[in-house]
Amino acid sequence: MTWRPSANLVTMAVTILVCVLLYALAGWRYHHLGFLTLQVFLDFFSENAYLGIAAVGLTFVILSGGIDLSVGAVVGLTGIILAKLMEQHGWHPLLAVALVLLIGTLFGAFQGFMIQQFQLAPFFVTLAGMFFARGVALLVSTESIGVENELFVWVSDLAIPLGADHGIRFVTIAFVVVAAAGIYLARWTRFGRFTYAIGGNEQSAILMGLPVARTKILVYVFSGFCSALAGVIWSMQYWSGKATAAEGMELDAIAAVVLGGTLLSGGIGSVLGTIVGVLILAIIGQIVTLENLTSWWTRIAIGVLLLAFIVMQKLLTRLGAVRAA
Repeated sequence: MTWRPSANLVTMAVTILVCVLLYALAGWRYHHLGFLTLQVFLDFFSENAYLGIAAVGLTFVILSGGIDLSVGAVVGLTGIILAKLMEQHGWHPLLAVALVLLIGTLFGAFQGFMIQQFQLAPFFVTLAGMFFARGVALLVSTESIGVENELFVWVSDLAIPLGADHGIRFVTIAFVVVAAAGIYLARWTRFGRFTYAIGGNEQSAILMGLPVARTKILVYVFSGFCSALAGVIWSMQYWSGKATAAEGMELDAIAAVVLGGTLLSGGIGSVLGTIVGVLILAIIGQIVTLENLTSWWTRIAIGVLLLAFIVMQKLLTRLGAVRAA
């Protein structure tokens, strides 16, 4: 019997290969600028922690065959509410963080309920959610609110020292913890297995007696929680809350998930791949910056890569269908 690699394995291998090649190329070109140092590598994760956390939650949505366009707006909403509660109403940071995480979770639950209960298209429900969340955020405050709470600032400045010149920041640790939790949920829990099954073939999942309705709602609950947590991390990175924060981030999060090898049709992909996808976006952004190019070149490069990955995914899907026949 001839062994054939699965589509999941192939997409993951391509993702890692692209990431390694980009990193090696950038390291060769910018080695004199210290590109290959440990701190620069760690900065990739700290500077993109909020994007990575939101992308982890979005991975489950896309694995289930859905989409969530509201993640960026929820980041802005939770960030501005968090800043307003702490700075203008004197809330303790722990209470304020707990509330915004609850808001994000309930927001995701509502979207999942509407999608499942009324069989609405996820694209339109989450698009409406995006506009709603961004509008509410602007109602809270149209101005950026700086965060000066001593405890909040102290936590955001926390770092695990790695020698004299290196350190792992708290936001990086939060990203790693969420990523590890996402990997565990996807690979070693019933929730993860159900999510893959629904994305692979929802009708088959129903016939198998799987809790399709509950799982589809839960993936949006998890995405809402991750988006809210991303809003908290954004506020920690910039010591502020801003209603217009993370505008367009939903597209970056989707790009990271797709570049990570997750099929937009669902059923194939991994959280680990998404993490590598976030790293690819970070490397591309750094290359564009070091070349003194405008940020539009980042979009162009990501667009080319996305097109290549989508074509590859389509070819793999067709090849799988031919083999099945």
